[in-house]
Amino acid sequence: MSQNEASAGISSAQRDDLHRRARAVAGNAYAPYSSFRVGAAVLLEDGSIVTGCNVENASYRLTTCAEQTAIASAVALHGPSIRIRAIVIANLNDTASQPCGACRQTIHEFSTPSTEVFFPAADGSLTRSTIADLLPHAFLLKDN
Repeated sequence: MSQNEASAGISSAQRDDLHRRARAVAGNAYAPYSSFRVGAAVLLEDGSIVTGCNVENASYRLTTCAEQTAIASAVALHGPSIRIRAIVIANLNDTASQPCGACRQTIHEFSTPSTEVFFPAADGSLTRSTIADLLPHAFLLKDN
């Protein structure tokens, strides 16, 4: 994939495929405490797609969000040099939800400024943003 393709944004067909995958993997979520089942589908710049779901824990702070699970899986499968082209988040509660601050930071760690982030809106559609817009002042220890 050329740099122009990576920065041009994903097609509606790609977005819809990622959304379908995110909703499907949300069905695997372990959410006995909140019943808020979330899935995420990550499109890497090499064209690979990796999914993840939230995994709750009785010690709430140890819960892992879907976005973090998907990104950790992508690193485990493809190595630490991955770059996210797009990520789509879905929940089975059909409510509006945006990535939390920790997930925004995790997405940012493996993104470019043009990485697209899609998340559920109140009307059932997907809201599109970029990681740069969602986290304009990300914490950095080094230049990525």
